[in-house]
Amino acid sequence: MRPDGRAPDELRPTLIEVGVLPYPEGSCMISTGLTRVLCSATVEERVPPFRKGGGLGWVTAEYAMLPRSTQTRTERDGRKGRIDGRSQEIQRLIGRSLRAAVDFAALGERSILIDCDVIVADGGTRTAAITGGYVALALAVRALEEARVIRSKVLRRQVAAVSAGIVGGEPRLDLCYLEDSAADTDLNCVGADDGRFIEIQGTAEGAPFSRQELDRLLALADLGLTRLFAAQAEALAPGVKTG
Repeated sequence: MRPDGRAPDELRPTLIEVGVLPYPEGSCMISTGLTRVLCSATVEERVPPFRKGGGLGWVTAEYAMLPRSTQTRTERDGRKGRIDGRSQEIQRLIGRSLRAAVDFAALGERSILIDCDVIVADGGTRTAAITGGYVALALAVRALEEARVIRSKVLRRQVAAVSAGIVGGEPRLDLCYLEDSAADTDLNCVGADDGRFIEIQGTAEGAPFSRQELDRLLALADLGLTRLFAAQAEALAPGVKTG
């Protein structure tokens, strides 16, 4: 029995609320079970130095956890004088994942910055940040299209992410914190809506896992991604209030 009573192939209840912030070009709050991540997208009419003069845009991301998003208080990065190594790794993953969605020539020489702030952490914060980050990105692109700043299609594909793992010998989809902390194998999977994968992070926390077990986890991830793409599409549907 899972801690929250879900079936092994069941996602936590997922809700994506759009337009939750008044100032960014795109924003949403994604909730997956108890986990909540605030995602915003900011458009800047500049690119990093390595992109200047090439006519290509850029997408990057930052990730942070509020001090009491976890069971015990986490010190802010600003107090430590450096970005936590875990936060660096996750924000690079978010940036890589979302760049896979974008046609940079169509975006033009401008940047979209995705900020992902964890309000409550109960497992799956990086996957929720990617899934919600895509929605914020899509809303920012829509704002540019409506302002006629861009005229070509910028987004090439949907991007979402989900976790899967083996807990007590059972493959499970979308691990909460209690499951993640006890998992024998942990997998984070970033995928595109055409069925292809963008990034897969898999770790044996105890004994090594087999190819058969990996295939079962990927099948679960495929199932979860399909449902998350539907949730994104519903959040982004025409007529949905965005602010």
